[in-house]
Amino acid sequence: MNQASGYRACVIGLGSMGMGAALSCLRAGLATCGVDLDAGRRDELAGQGVRTAASVAELGGDFDAFLVLVVNGAQARQVILGQGGLADHLRPGGAIMVSCTQSADDARALGADLQARGILMLDAPVSGGAAKAAQGAMTVMASGSDAAFDALEPLLQAVAAKTYRIGPDIGQGATVKVIHQLLAGVHIAVGAEAMALAARADIPLETMYDVVTNAAGNSWMFENRMKHVVNGDYTPTSAVDIFVKDLGLVTETGRSLGFPLPLASAAFAMFQQASNMGYGREDDSAVVKTFSGITLPGNKS
Repeated sequence: MNQASGYRACVIGLGSMGMGAALSCLRAGLATCGVDLDAGRRDELAGQGVRTAASVAELGGDFDAFLVLVVNGAQARQVILGQGGLADHLRPGGAIMVSCTQSADDARALGADLQARGILMLDAPVSGGAAKAAQGAMTVMASGSDAAFDALEPLLQAVAAKTYRIGPDIGQGATVKVIHQLLAGVHIAVGAEAMALAARADIPLETMYDVVTNAAGNSWMFENRMKHVVNGDYTPTSAVDIFVKDLGLVTETGRSLGFPLPLASAAFAMFQQASNMGYGREDDSAVVKTFSGITLPGNKS
């Protein structure tokens, strides 16, 4: 797919993953635009040759595909169905890829409202972080109609290394992402607990980190996030408050299904405590700061 084909894509939300996704679309030859309220993010992307604006209306014309990478379901609904929203700027046969982390109920409600307007939607949360987004190698866990998958194929090819077709029903993709976030949040929380215990036992955190990352107790989240603890740098790539939101969705999902989630509930409480202590906007690894009586490397946030 190249620009001459006329396929026009727009990324909504230029955070760490949206920025990388937009650049991946550009590299793939798609006619790419980006939308964000933050002028600094817009300027950063514009410096790479992508046209940007604070709203899709400012860009003019209609699009074949929107990739929505905002924080939550409420924001997604607003940017899609609000006044001057994306639904008013989609070409016939185009589709919207909704990639925020949200509840299955919110995804289904949004899908139903878009279907009533004859608009295709893919319920398609993503994972992989800023690095994978920049490489065009995100993991997409998507549900929706075959027509939605087909309409978004050029976009999916540009941003994803792996696209999982979870099923035809909107809400299935959201559910898989919520379950994934259960694992991600618990891994960060237990990694922080392990590093806090090491600090209390006067084990050098660099040594503890090296041992774990070369042994069976390692996980991707431990290796990535506990490096921030070792470095004493809590500059956010994903903030504590993101996991307050996401683990809140996990516990709500468990309640709706009448299913106990003891580890997720404990991790949720830890992130809530970290936020209550004033660390909500720091990197999610700052959950380690909830442990008292330990000395951590200096905070560079």
